[in-house]
Amino acid sequence: MRKRGKKAQVTIFIILAVIIVALGILIFLFFPKIKTSLGFGVKNPNDFIQSCLQKEIKDSVDKLSLQGGSLNPELYFKYNNSDVSYLCYTNAYYSLCNNQQPLLKEHIESEIKKNINKKASECFKDLKKAYISQGYKVNLIEKGVDVELLPKRIVVSFNNSLALTKQNTETYNNIRVILRNNLYELIAIAESILNYEARVGNAETTTYMDYYHDLKVEKKIPGYVTDENKKEDGTKIYIITDRNTGNKFQFAVRSLVWPSGYI
Repeated sequence: MRKRGKKAQVTIFIILAVIIVALGILIFLFFPKIKTSLGFGVKNPNDFIQSCLQKEIKDSVDKLSLQGGSLNPELYFKYNNSDVSYLCYTNAYYSLCNNQQPLLKEHIESEIKKNINKKASECFKDLKKAYISQGYKVNLIEKGVDVELLPKRIVVSFNNSLALTKQNTETYNNIRVILRNNLYELIAIAESILNYEARVGNAETTTYMDYYHDLKVEKKIPGYVTDENKKEDGTKIYIITDRNTGNKFQFAVRSLVWPSGYI
């Protein structure tokens, strides 16, 4: 009888040990979420702004990538429902094109900045309200934003000054949002293509794919439709796509065009 009693006690201890370990794992996994839902904490300012603004930045980048780097292009070709900017253009026959955006990277950085300014201001106002609701005294001074296209990422840096005071004061002077995107690399290929178009009137897409196996580089000649038939006006649409991520950059070119019927 004593042996059976000891076995029963051992079994109970084993079961209790398993329960304690299981509870420990559950607390470890879910306590941060429970803590947030109960209102015990507020996100780190950097995390808050990242979460609030990331979609706005991504949407801006996606639109710019389909429109040749401009939000509202003045000189463009309509292609697949997108206003695709001419980045190298001539309206004359037999002529090489002129580069329309010699500082393409800087232009795109400026366009992203312009497009996210309103949403960024709203995010910082929401951040301020969130901390005030948790009993903080908040001093926020907005000083502007910088956008940088860097290898494999886009960095949006806020020069704002943020001071949070409860018992102690914490200051934040460099809040950043980072978007993983290789637009920097795609633009570098685009600029190389534009250089060839401006010098010789054409670029060989297969050359780029031979060197960069993760890229797909296409050249489309879409033309336009009249009442009678489809005609070509010499426009080329270049589409550079990252095979791994699906990120793309496309733009229009009109260079060294021969008139219809020329032999």
